[in-house]
Amino acid sequence: MRHAFIALHGGLGAGKTTFTRHLLHALGVLGRVKSPSYAVVEPYTVQLDGRELDIWHFDFYRFNDPNEWTDAGFRDIFASSGLKLAEWPDQAAPHLPVADLRLTLTVQSDESRAFTLTAPTPLGLSLLNGMALLERTALQQGPVR
Repeated sequence: MRHAFIALHGGLGAGKTTFTRHLLHALGVLGRVKSPSYAVVEPYTVQLDGRELDIWHFDFYRFNDPNEWTDAGFRDIFASSGLKLAEWPDQAAPHLPVADLRLTLTVQSDESRAFTLTAPTPLGLSLLNGMALLERTALQQGPVR
């Protein structure tokens, strides 16, 4: 996860920011997790396995200036280690690397959410396999009391 890029797809209100908030809190981010809609990126640092993990949460919804990619240092961020999460990645597609995990959220008729998670890279496949292992282990251990 220290070098992963997760692309978050879905329409307005699908739950991309809500998913990211829950993931960041699960990773140890304390306090409020803001939507980076206007700032484009919000940085975080957490302790994971005794080491610092840098996390960048991007929202490219309003991204429309190719010069901003270089001027804001996004190229350097994506070249560095750390977890990158990007909402609306299609807006910056020419600049982004291939996502390790691609999460697509869709709103159902009853307002619940469905998701599809795909792993286009070896790192993504490794992360997906790790999630499956965690799920199997949790199921074998039974409910938490």
